[in-house]
Amino acid sequence: MKTNKPKAPKPPQLPALITGDFFFDDEANFSGLKVDESDQSYLSARNLVIHESEFKHIIMQGAQLKHFECHNVIFDHCDFSNIEWLEASFHQVHFNQCKLIGSNFAESYLRDCLFSDCLANLASFSSTNLRTVAFENCMLNETIFNEINWKNFQLRNNQLSSSQWFLTKMTDLDLTTNFFDSITLSKDLIHGLKVNQEQAIIIAQGLGLIIE
Repeated sequence: MKTNKPKAPKPPQLPALITGDFFFDDEANFSGLKVDESDQSYLSARNLVIHESEFKHIIMQGAQLKHFECHNVIFDHCDFSNIEWLEASFHQVHFNQCKLIGSNFAESYLRDCLFSDCLANLASFSSTNLRTVAFENCMLNETIFNEINWKNFQLRNNQLSSSQWFLTKMTDLDLTTNFFDSITLSKDLIHGLKVNQEQAIIIAQGLGLIIE
């Protein structure tokens, strides 16, 4: 029986970039920009927009961005620890080797996004809408994926120990290449979840089954 191969997220499409400065400001709009090394930690802004840009070594620890928009952007080796990205929109965005510890994407929309080799323990994707999103080789321990709405969501070679998936439908989600020693799922929504034998035992034990 033929199965459809999951689609890879579309890569960011970038024009010729101009080196420039980046700063937080309400309604600010940045486009066609190349930024290397900038610290915007613990600042806040509303309706900030970034289009068709590449950001390297940017630090935004503890920042707050409400209604943030980000289209066709590469974030490379950036530190977004404990950032609040609430009700944000991400289209064709690549997070490469970024630090996302404790970052909050709650109620955000992500389409054609790739997270590769990121450190994202304790991050929250609660109530997000994910369309063609992939996590590859990421640390996702103690992450929250509660009540997510997803289509073409891919998880490959990640660490998922103690991650939470309450009220998230798991049908056709493939966890087989990922590692976890504990995971929290809604037992009535796990039908069709793809796991390996070791993972099945861990899930069964978490649901209270006694395996002899």
